[in-house]
Amino acid sequence: MANLFSSYFLPVTLAVITLGMGLSITHQDFKNVFLKPRAIVIGICCQILLLPLIAFSIALLTGINPYLKVGLIIIAACPGGATSNLVTYLLSGNVALSISMTAMNSLITLVSIPLNVSLALFVFLHQDAEIHLDVWDTILKVFLLTIVPAYIGVTIRHHKSKFADQLNRPLKVILPLILLVVYLGVLFIDEGDKTTTRMDFINLIPVALLLNASSMFLGWQIAYLSKLKRRERYTIAIEVGLQNSALAIFVASTLLGSRQMALVAVVYGSFTFFSTALFGWGIKKISKERPST
Repeated sequence: MANLFSSYFLPVTLAVITLGMGLSITHQDFKNVFLKPRAIVIGICCQILLLPLIAFSIALLTGINPYLKVGLIIIAACPGGATSNLVTYLLSGNVALSISMTAMNSLITLVSIPLNVSLALFVFLHQDAEIHLDVWDTILKVFLLTIVPAYIGVTIRHHKSKFADQLNRPLKVILPLILLVVYLGVLFIDEGDKTTTRMDFINLIPVALLLNASSMFLGWQIAYLSKLKRRERYTIAIEVGLQNSALAIFVASTLLGSRQMALVAVVYGSFTFFSTALFGWGIKKISKERPST
């Protein structure tokens, strides 16, 4: 049963998590995201432009192996995913904005991942490679794992608001635990590599942490300078700061056939849920609502 967690448990878990988060939001929350689109436009721009710039800067300034530098660009090119949505939910951020950014950026990465990865291969390895992501498969996954479960959750809340409110507190404990168990299975069982040593992990932690922390801080700072509301600011910081490690592992190990490049995503995914939650909590605490102008 190769890739048991990746192929079966993870998709179901992500859909259940998104459904659970949908119970905390309303149809109007989603409407507000698109009726006042400044926040989502700023957030998406941070993800597709700022993140690769940060990753390339870190890769150029650090002395890590060129293959690991490409791996760093791969993780930065990936969208947030259900993990960043979950952190936003746990910190009572703008979940509708977070889910909308994830869905839109997942489609944009059909173009941005091949461009960024191809550039990284040329700059750091002097190689050319054709990177193709399955368009219809990606669209189907976004629809089934993000849009459908979120809509079901929102609809349940619309008709059974009291029931949804009762589930809110236990779900904030249950959903992270489910994700943790399944994600550990993906990282260390499906993607486990016996040639990877403890020192490989330790040496990559500072680089992965720097990408995580700097992207969160700069995403929050740009949102602040753009005069967005407090909830929107730390929601964007979380969404920009936490990327989809499972997708990065797929791009590196399956599309490029490099376990070494995939190692960056394995290390990144092993701790960034917790570091993002901690940074997000700190940003939330220090953020104050800007006065109306």
